[in-house]
Amino acid sequence: MGGRMPRWQLVLRYVLLLAVLVVTIGPFLWQLSTSLKGPTEDMYSYPPKLLPEHPTLDNYSGVADIIPVWEYALNSLKVAAASVVTNCVGSALAGYALARLRFRGRKLATTAFVMALLVPFESIFIAQFTTMRDLQLNNTLIAVVLPGCIGAMNVLLMRNAFSHLPYEIEEAAVIDGANVWQRFVRIALPSVKGTLAVVAIFSFMGAWDDFLWPLIVLSDPDKYTLTVGLNFLHGTFANNPRLVAAGTIIAVAPLIVMFACLQRYFFRGVGEGAVKG
Repeated sequence: MGGRMPRWQLVLRYVLLLAVLVVTIGPFLWQLSTSLKGPTEDMYSYPPKLLPEHPTLDNYSGVADIIPVWEYALNSLKVAAASVVTNCVGSALAGYALARLRFRGRKLATTAFVMALLVPFESIFIAQFTTMRDLQLNNTLIAVVLPGCIGAMNVLLMRNAFSHLPYEIEEAAVIDGANVWQRFVRIALPSVKGTLAVVAIFSFMGAWDDFLWPLIVLSDPDKYTLTVGLNFLHGTFANNPRLVAAGTIIAVAPLIVMFACLQRYFFRGVGEGAVKG
């Protein structure tokens, strides 16, 4: 038992991994290549050329000349940062309460969060819009952040992480006189940093990539987020895919940086809960 894997299975595994890699990363590399190509290069030559013959950054400055891309990026950064903070804080508090505290209706509350995952956004965005209008928050970045400030999935992720912590640790803290807040901040929260990183990444990506809700709730172009602002490149300047590709890279770059900074926490995040000795 436990013999070496046959060579054909090993080859098949690497071929499948390579195919997944091409499908996953290929479009991004092609967009990056297109954004660096000059106006004289043929983008539709056969066979396709991934490496530009004369790389240039003029397409990125061209995007900034057409739309205020950096102002849009700043608006998106404000929305994404606020979403990360509210989701990390709110999901951690709610997840800890659902996993560690004993109160009437706890199972019902958990079921409500699970049921919230089954509701598509398209079925509630009209109600959200009227709510923002009644609160006089329409056409503000607060209205963009508020509906997703605490995601149901993030609460369940934090609940799962907190539920894996041994109760003996908290019982010892209770004997030492620690209250609920002290147990949460000093014992539980440091043990789930990986899951917090997962929540932060998901929240940042969701807020940064969101297009439909900001398009609905924002009417002032000065307050547009990046995804909404870049839509102008596709409509008016669709004959210049180099500019569209450059705008796409500008939109994707912060997500890559975010993941690169938190990747060591991300891969240990979802199933964590073990106490470190």
